[in-house]
Amino acid sequence: MRDFRNKVAAITGAGSGMGRALALELAARGCAVAIADVGPAALNETESMLRGTKVKVSCHLVDVADRAAMEQFAEDVVRVHGKVNLVFNNAGVSVTNTVEKLSYDDFEWLMNINFWGVVYGTKAFLPYLRKVDEAHIINTSSIFGVVAFPSQGAYNASKFAVRGFTEALRQELAGTHIGVSCVQPGGVKTNIVKTSRYYATDNEAPTKDEMTRSFEQLAALTPRDAAMQILRGVENNRGRVLVGKDAKLLAWIQRLFPESYARRLGTMTGMLMRRD
Repeated sequence: MRDFRNKVAAITGAGSGMGRALALELAARGCAVAIADVGPAALNETESMLRGTKVKVSCHLVDVADRAAMEQFAEDVVRVHGKVNLVFNNAGVSVTNTVEKLSYDDFEWLMNINFWGVVYGTKAFLPYLRKVDEAHIINTSSIFGVVAFPSQGAYNASKFAVRGFTEALRQELAGTHIGVSCVQPGGVKTNIVKTSRYYATDNEAPTKDEMTRSFEQLAALTPRDAAMQILRGVENNRGRVLVGKDAKLLAWIQRLFPESYARRLGTMTGMLMRRD
């Protein structure tokens, strides 16, 4: 999709971070946006930032983990805008805990948003995407869908699942007018760590505030930088969009050392922590 002008984009997780940045960038390029989030205050803030644009904007309070709500969201977008061309299944959350200590409630909460939210968004919008001339589905995985880290078992599972689901979908839709991209960001300055469910794995583990500060220091990209890279990937119909130099480096390390990458990354992480 080379031109976003006069298109309609539906974006989940648009109350902050990459979702908000995507909405602002698309609107600046002449694309109408249907923004969705589970938090009304954050959603209203994004809407206020879009008021100066000349495109149609609609707000939708949606829990992506609710299949009926996502199906209603798709129906509402088409009712309000007349069509939909792009779907950004972007909403996501994080849980930090070991697999042994991770509760089923936390695991299910995360999977319902990170994985099932992507599935619901894809399936709810696909019938409407078939009715337009140009369409694209953009599913947000993560570089944690390429490499695994201790205490991130649930998050890794969800993002590996999104990656596999999206790659299969792209193959199924090959030859149609519907493009499919799997977005794999590295460190982007979003609220995902700040709003995460965090459990210290032992007495020497950092606190959540310390984790949040470390993430903000290490995250190299602003949400707008990430949005620009994602949209370039859509323009070029890239199946895999690695966002950020760190994502590209980690993917390269995993490809070179598929069995020993964890040990090598552990050494690198330790060096960074000591330096900080």
